[in-house]
Amino acid sequence: MGLQKLIRGKTARDGEVSLPAFYAFRAGSWRDYVNLLHPPYTVWHLSYVAMGWALAPSTHWDRLGAVTLAFFLAVGISSHSLDELHGRPLKTNIPSPVLAVLAVASLLGALAIGVAGVFTISLWLLPFIVLGTFFALAYNLELARGWFHTGFWFGIAWGAFPVLTGYFANRGGLAPEAFIAAAAAFFFSVAQRALSSPVRSMRRKVLMAQGSLTMEDGTVLPLSKGNLLRAPERALQALSLVMVLLAGALLLGKA
Repeated sequence: MGLQKLIRGKTARDGEVSLPAFYAFRAGSWRDYVNLLHPPYTVWHLSYVAMGWALAPSTHWDRLGAVTLAFFLAVGISSHSLDELHGRPLKTNIPSPVLAVLAVASLLGALAIGVAGVFTISLWLLPFIVLGTFFALAYNLELARGWFHTGFWFGIAWGAFPVLTGYFANRGGLAPEAFIAAAAAFFFSVAQRALSSPVRSMRRKVLMAQGSLTMEDGTVLPLSKGNLLRAPERALQALSLVMVLLAGALLLGKA
């Protein structure tokens, strides 16, 4: 019954299904820059930073702001600008030189925040800066023939790494609970990519889906692009909210 309800549910309009992402606006003007941020996913991964920070026994709110801003610049703007330069997956009209400037300037801004942290937190912040820069470039530019552009590296770079960085920025060191939380973020991110990869392919490469499912009772359920997208996209929407709410709860616990 659950499958029948899902397939028979309200189907998205053709214009909505043809958009490059479930959260995307129609291309053009300021909407391109909002789309570039991939808002649900950017907030999702910034939540990992907050979770890591909140798990640490210290309470340096200024460091939370700094490390969150650094990740927003590096992931939300720079990485996504590089990704858009590499094949235009969002089909924005943003000029390539503008995307290049956004990518470089944002990454330099994140590096500047990291360097400042070296002098105020610990010299051991340097490995985090190096790794963060490497992840931003290697994943989004698909270096080494795309060897780093996999679910495993996505889980490391955009899941585990933000948690560990947030924790370290607050405490100035790492502890077992940080690695356990990082492992959880890794698997959440692997699940995210497992859901989002076929969704992206369906939205951006599939023109039309045809066919049907025949149930045991003889009921025939028609398939379409819209109803094939419905379940994974609902899961992604729910998970993005889960991460924000969990991060918010942990932060409130520190207040």
